[in-house]
Amino acid sequence: MKYLGILAASATALIAVTGCSSGATDTAAPAGSMTATTRPAPATSPAMADGPFGAACSAVPADGEGSFTGMADDPVATAASNNPVLSTLVTAVKKAGLVDTLNSAKDVTVFAPTNDAFAAIPKATLDKVLADKETLTKILTYHVVAGKQAPADLASADLKTLQGGTLSVKGSGESYTVNEAGVVCGNVPTANATVYIIDKVLMPK
Repeated sequence: MKYLGILAASATALIAVTGCSSGATDTAAPAGSMTATTRPAPATSPAMADGPFGAACSAVPADGEGSFTGMADDPVATAASNNPVLSTLVTAVKKAGLVDTLNSAKDVTVFAPTNDAFAAIPKATLDKVLADKETLTKILTYHVVAGKQAPADLASADLKTLQGGTLSVKGSGESYTVNEAGVVCGNVPTANATVYIIDKVLMPK
């Protein structure tokens, strides 16, 4: 727990995540960046998203195992490992020894911080937390809740996490917040989980 206070303060310095509008042209995206504008986000209804939504969905690979189609076939930890925009999260999950736990979980929702969200934390602080398995496990399990939560379930919800704390989720349509974090690409299906990619690392109290 000795690094939670430091990490919580550091994580407030967010790197803004932007994406493309539906009229953006295709351009090459740097691997692991959620700010790339390679292709439009999937079309969704403004009232109810029935597939992945959010401007930063454009940074998810268009095809292959790391694409939305590819991720849907794999359990969540494996799916995330194939997606370059979640590589730092995957490193943290491996260091905490949570790969099997997440892959074997039945119907969960994961709020997955982007690489940029982790990059907002000073490297020395992040390295210390990655080396502290107990603290790291508490932080990561604070990002996981039971059940595959659809966007309609998140309009105004207090969700109990695997860590034991509570997340406050608010929003509608394609705009949602999770505590102080914003959902930048939501409703991403995997074989055993629904993933909402967020722009900030969440900190348990």
